[in-house]
Amino acid sequence: MAFRKKTIMKMTTIGVIGGSGLYDLDGLTDIQEIPVETPFGPPSDPIVEGHLGDTRLLFVARHGKGHRFLPSEVNYRANIFALKKLGATSVISISAVGSMREDIKPGDLVIVDQFIDRTKGRPSTFFGAGVVGHVFFADPVCRSLAERLAEAAAKIDVKVHQGGTLMVMEGPAFSTRAESNMHRQLGVDLIGMTAMPEAKLAREAELCYTTLALATDYDCWHEEEDDVTVEAVIKILKENADNARNVIRNLAALNTPPKPCACQTTLDTAIITDRALISEELKTKMKPIFGRVL
Repeated sequence: MAFRKKTIMKMTTIGVIGGSGLYDLDGLTDIQEIPVETPFGPPSDPIVEGHLGDTRLLFVARHGKGHRFLPSEVNYRANIFALKKLGATSVISISAVGSMREDIKPGDLVIVDQFIDRTKGRPSTFFGAGVVGHVFFADPVCRSLAERLAEAAAKIDVKVHQGGTLMVMEGPAFSTRAESNMHRQLGVDLIGMTAMPEAKLAREAELCYTTLALATDYDCWHEEEDDVTVEAVIKILKENADNARNVIRNLAALNTPPKPCACQTTLDTAIITDRALISEELKTKMKPIFGRVL
């Protein structure tokens, strides 16, 4: 009797960083919380793992359950390290942002393709302590992943803008009116507080990364609109929560891994430290991040 060889498909694993309610998806199965240890301390919360069809999803509540951490207090390194350690190959970052453009209205979605980093003092690299490296970052978002995210977002009834520059400010206060007008003069499309250093760390971890921005307000530049307030942001976020979940659901349903891209081989030419001088202790400690090349 001839036996047919069974074809086994490798399951796609996508990390999702955002609010604690993102994993409330219809059809999500095998849900469990996974505590993860990292060299940088614990992530914001235990990772929530679930399966949607043939896609494995790993969720991180960026600010912790109950929104306990300021943008400056989020342990970005631990969050990215934990996702990489658990097998994520792609990361979708869900971020609430202010719109700096008339045509990007509160409630719209934007698939970001550029960042300006104006944060201060946040640990923003896995390098150091004996390993020196410099990653390319001219295009901080994975084009292949962004295209798939746009395809997923197009399936829901909401305005989606593909492409935009997000300025990441330190916070936690919102902008002054003078700052808001200055940012518009710089050509910024959006302003937020959380996408950096996530994007830089994801690149160092060789993860495909993109940001789905949820516009919640017009900051304070718009003369005909109310200035941004926490109440206004939360109101729009609650209204947009289903949209974010539906985009993630649609992305998982595509079940198509990103095309081979430079994100996945970033470290091939990034590390310049003599390998003989890198300690075995450091190699072991940072294996999830640097193990492929060390």
